[in-house]
Amino acid sequence: MREDRAVDDVKQLDTLMGRVAEGDEGAFGEVYGAVSGSVLGVALGVLRDRAQAEEVAQEVLVEVWRSAGRYRADLGSVRTWVLTIAHRRAVDRVRSAQAAADRERRAAMLEAALPEFDEVSEEVEDREERDRVRRCLGSLTEIQRQSVTMAYYRGLTCREVSETLSVPLGTVKTRLRDGLLRLRDCLGVSGG
Repeated sequence: MREDRAVDDVKQLDTLMGRVAEGDEGAFGEVYGAVSGSVLGVALGVLRDRAQAEEVAQEVLVEVWRSAGRYRADLGSVRTWVLTIAHRRAVDRVRSAQAAADRERRAAMLEAALPEFDEVSEEVEDREERDRVRRCLGSLTEIQRQSVTMAYYRGLTCREVSETLSVPLGTVKTRLRDGLLRLRDCLGVSGG
């Protein structure tokens, strides 16, 4: 007896869906009454949030109204068709929320990885200063450049520069002094 009633319900929903496809609002009201509780249940089961489940249920039932003409009884019952739409829509909502959370997490990680503005500006200033020093070193004579480079960039003492270049110590000191004075003038550093 119960099976007969279920078969009658399926046939009745099939008939109602045909009328809904033709724009019959009364028929849609009956389909709505028959499936809305199940639609909400499916959405709530997937989403676990009543407010979102209610939104999804509303979206699903609007979709049923709009796409009733696409329902095909030979592929399954009205209830199965509607609940499949509900499940897919709820899963889409979960995926969308997850994708948004992933995007936010990636954006936060990128932001954390970017250097602070001060670090960037300091690096630019350092690079500009290095370029200025290179240009000024280029304005020295070869002998001055060698002496300054060995003493200040390689860390050699005046005696070590003298021995490396096979030049008297006094000459190295003079070259260094003259080279540093030219560098100071080139760089615009005031003598103090």
